[in-house]
Amino acid sequence: MLGTDDAVWGDDEWMGRVEIDKQIQKHEWRVKYLNANLKLIPVFKDLIFTAQNYHNKTGQHLNVYGDIGELYAAITLGLKLHKNYAQGSDGRLGNDFIEVKTITPFKTHDKVLVKRTGNFNKVLIIKINEKFEICSQLICRKDLKKGEGKHISIRWKDYSNN
Repeated sequence: MLGTDDAVWGDDEWMGRVEIDKQIQKHEWRVKYLNANLKLIPVFKDLIFTAQNYHNKTGQHLNVYGDIGELYAAITLGLKLHKNYAQGSDGRLGNDFIEVKTITPFKTHDKVLVKRTGNFNKVLIIKINEKFEICSQLICRKDLKKGEGKHISIRWKDYSNN
């Protein structure tokens, strides 16, 4: 039974502390992530926690960083993700098709490869460092280096404002 120590009375019912905390968290997320599907945020947080926890306990990495990058894009930018394994791009942001590439915590270099034949207007590079902190860069396709070959090599530092 809820009482005044762990609940408040509102709208003709008791609201427990857990429910109040959830509502406060959702409000904070709405402010921080204007375009996000709020249902994805707990999934993202759980996935990054699981990847970090697994690495801390085993010294190995799970194969989830691409999914983490895509969820991060959906939450922070409002990217509307395509179905899994869609060819050409990972999602849509307004009228732009976005290819998401993730630099994982264990990569020894700061570059990603993108297929030239891909159907995308922009590339979003997600970088997850060894502390599992995440940052990103959105790059227009027209700003990528020209060249030949099947892939475009994109180095983080070539487009970084840091």
